[in-house]
Amino acid sequence: MVKAATIHFILSLAVSNQWSIRQLDVQNEFLHGVLEEDVYMNQPPGYEDKAFPNYVCKLNKSLCGLKQAPRAWFSHLSNKLHALGFHGSKADTSLFFYKQDDVIIYFLVYVDDIIAVSSSDMAIDRLLLNLQDDFALKDLGPLHYFLGIEVLDCSGELLLTQTKYAKDLIYKAGMKDCKPMHTPMALSEKLAVHLGDLLDSETATRYRSIVGGLQYLTLTRPDIGFAVNKVCQYLHCPTSAHYTAVKRILRYISGTINYGLKIVRSPSNVTSAFSDADWAGCSDDRKSTGGFAVFIGANLISWQAKKQATVSRSSTEAEYKALANATVEIIWVQSILDELGVLQSKVPILWCDNIGATYLSANPVFHAGTKHIEVDYHFVREQSCSKAIGYLYYFFC
Repeated sequence: MVKAATIHFILSLAVSNQWSIRQLDVQNEFLHGVLEEDVYMNQPPGYEDKAFPNYVCKLNKSLCGLKQAPRAWFSHLSNKLHALGFHGSKADTSLFFYKQDDVIIYFLVYVDDIIAVSSSDMAIDRLLLNLQDDFALKDLGPLHYFLGIEVLDCSGELLLTQTKYAKDLIYKAGMKDCKPMHTPMALSEKLAVHLGDLLDSETATRYRSIVGGLQYLTLTRPDIGFAVNKVCQYLHCPTSAHYTAVKRILRYISGTINYGLKIVRSPSNVTSAFSDADWAGCSDDRKSTGGFAVFIGANLISWQAKKQATVSRSSTEAEYKALANATVEIIWVQSILDELGVLQSKVPILWCDNIGATYLSANPVFHAGTKHIEVDYHFVREQSCSKAIGYLYYFFC
């Protein structure tokens, strides 16, 4: 399954270059896979051979429900694409690309839902004809609805929204007439494991279901990423206080129901990112939450809010760990750019609002206050010294 960041990135390239974006669907995709292993099944009811009732059937092709079916389907599709001159991405195995002369085609696969981006409409038509020889492929026209995400064309730019999904989630929570809020979480709110009363089994199940839905909503709503990360930490023992926090997020979504991710034309393909962390933000274990947002040109393509695995002894250490996670994401984005041959005119820039972490990324001398930091995080300094990534300090107020 293709990564969400890859989808955002390819759509950004398509909009910036004004390329064609088509949506494809494969019918009965798991029936197309050719099995590499020997798999047997009992004779189907009503079709037993009366002469050999104890015999079993050997499958030549996959069936829905087999654990080998997804792998067999993907193997068959990728082999066909490779035969047509496509190359598979090593950074994201569900991305295929084709380049010949001035024709460029990007092929994004999410099980049976496919996005095809091309610099030539004729090239897409020829590709579909070739694929239809092997697959029951249906052309759904210009991209408009993909994985529950509505794609709106706004004068050549794209707006990715999950309005219908958000409305269904609010209705499921019984809050269709709720009063909207201006923020998803109060600044002074500090959630904790034992804060509030434990929910009964039925309400706890509803809590987990709603939070799972909110996680999927973050595909186009980075503004709720931090708040959703907080309520996800209490799925094992939700309380009334945690449920109140979830309801506030839903009230915020109710007031911003049409918000989404806008992809605009950007003349620049320069990668930039912002990193931040809240030091000792968790009241239970004093671990910090780090986050980042990665842009290509003017378009946001990847973001994350994640609780750090270890406790930080200073805000500098917490910010430095967040820088490390953001650096990993930038390196991954750079690998895709290199594979696709997208040239970068400048070195990627990573912005951080902690001057101590910025100095630490460039200074080879580690002082007593930072010598305990795990060695894994010091590759941030290596990237800075090699000029692969530039780290800059910004003041946030």
